[in-house]
Amino acid sequence: MDFSVIDLELTARLLLVLLIGMGPKIALVPFLEKTKTFAPEQQRAIGRRMVITAVVAAIVVFFTGELLLKLLHITPGAVAVAGGIILTLLAVKMALGSGDEIVEHVAPPANPDKIAVYPLAIPYLFNPVGITILIIASQSAVSIAAMALVLGLVLLVGALDYLIFSNIDRIAKRINPTSLVVSEIVFGVLLTAVAVQLSVFGLGLLGILEPPAAPH
Repeated sequence: MDFSVIDLELTARLLLVLLIGMGPKIALVPFLEKTKTFAPEQQRAIGRRMVITAVVAAIVVFFTGELLLKLLHITPGAVAVAGGIILTLLAVKMALGSGDEIVEHVAPPANPDKIAVYPLAIPYLFNPVGITILIIASQSAVSIAAMALVLGLVLLVGALDYLIFSNIDRIAKRINPTSLVVSEIVFGVLLTAVAVQLSVFGLGLLGILEPPAAPH
């Protein structure tokens, strides 16, 4: 990811990737399924905690990503490939609609704060795409302007998440269950393609494949 020139194209591309890596879509169905037995007030509280946890984790990853790479002797390419593999697992579950089976056999824990952190905040809301991009950006964004851009977009996406999950009970009433299932399957297929592209990008950084321009 090249931050040498900060323009509208870079901003739009980074925003799009962060909407995938931190946006509400991947977390929406798991959230509704895992919180459907809770009261609306508790759903909103879980949603707020989930978003705050994900945003804080994202900021920590961004500021410590480069240090972790150096300490563990890991390259950004290896992180991208690993993120692609994990994202593939999540995306395949979405595409095959296996989430219902998991929810039916696993009762909600006594402490709802636990599911707000795991698995809702991580890895559903702040997912492998977001983790990978922020680790790579941690190494690439060396100027104050570049760091401000990344942090600003993280907070912007976090604000969108907070707005949605703070009003999730009202939004859930307007969602057509059939449309939600269909969109989940379609998005799962598209997300699998993103995971493949992320892995290809990582293999390019590792020199195994022809280096691509950037992950889309």
